[in-house]
Amino acid sequence: MIVVTAPTGNIGHRVLDHVLAAGRPVRVVVRDPARLSAGVRDRVEVVQGSHGDPRVVARAFDGADALFWLLPTDHHAASVDEAYLGFTRPAAEAVRSCGVGRVVSVSALGRGTPYAAEAGHVTASLAMDDLLAGTGAAFRALAMPSFMDNLLRQAGAIKEQGAFFDVMAPGGRRPLVATRDIAAVAARLLLDDTWTGQAEVPVLGPEDLSYDDMAAVVSEVLGTPVRYRQIPLEAFKDRLTGSGMSEAMAQAMVDMAIAKDRGLDNGVVRTPENAIDTPTTFRRWCEDTLKPAVRAL
Repeated sequence: MIVVTAPTGNIGHRVLDHVLAAGRPVRVVVRDPARLSAGVRDRVEVVQGSHGDPRVVARAFDGADALFWLLPTDHHAASVDEAYLGFTRPAAEAVRSCGVGRVVSVSALGRGTPYAAEAGHVTASLAMDDLLAGTGAAFRALAMPSFMDNLLRQAGAIKEQGAFFDVMAPGGRRPLVATRDIAAVAARLLLDDTWTGQAEVPVLGPEDLSYDDMAAVVSEVLGTPVRYRQIPLEAFKDRLTGSGMSEAMAQAMVDMAIAKDRGLDNGVVRTPENAIDTPTTFRRWCEDTLKPAVRAL
C-alpha cells in the first residue's frame, strides 16, 4: 500500500498517475475528494482531510508500506517552523506508530552549505527531513532546486510586459528542474521496495541556468524578446505581504532568495553517481508548457 499526500497538486497528481499505472494499491489523503477525477477516485482509497491532522494520518498510514510526503503551502502561518514542523509532527508520529516502512519526501538542496541555517523555507524543510528521518523509517529526501514550473506564475507578465521578475542576480547559474521529473523520481522510489537507510537524493535537472540564460531561451521559444528584471528585496517582500502572506512567511521567502543567490543550490556537484534521470531541459519545458500557457492568455 502506497500513501500519496497532496494528490491533486502539481507534483502529487503526477506521482499518483505513476503509481496507479504500475498497478499498486494506493491510498490518498485529500481535503476535497471532488478534485480527484472520477477515474482516479474509482481506483484509490480516499482518506478525506488534512495530512497535518493526527486523526487523518493515523487512518491513512495504517497498514501503509510507503508514503509520499509533500508539505502544502501555508502562506498565513505565524512562523516558518509552524508551517513545516508543526504540520509534520502528527505525520511523523503516525509513521512511527503505524510502522510505515519507507518515506519519500519533497525537500530542498542546501544541506551542508554555509547558508543552510539562514535560508527561510529551506532551513525549515531540512528540519522537517530530520523529523521524518527520526521516525526510523527508511527515508529519502528529494533535494530540489527551484522548479521550472514556478515561471508559469509570470505567464501574464511575460506576455504583457515581455519580462519576468525575481530578486536574484541575473548571471548566477543554478540547477533547475521540472515537476514532471520530480514526480518520476519520487514514483520510482515508491515503487522500489529494496532500498533501506536514510539519505538525500539530489534532483538537479539536466543543466544549470542563470536568469539571463532562461530569458534567452524563453525569447527563442516564444519568438519575441523577453527579459529578466531584478527587483529589490523590499519590493518583493511588500508584494508578498500585499497579497496576504504573513510577515513571517514573507521574510522566509526573502531569506531563501538571499541564500539561493549566495549559492545555496550549488552545494552539490554533478557527478555520474548523482546524475538522477531528470531529462526535461528548460527549452523543452518552455515548448511543452510555458508557450501554450502564454498563448492561452
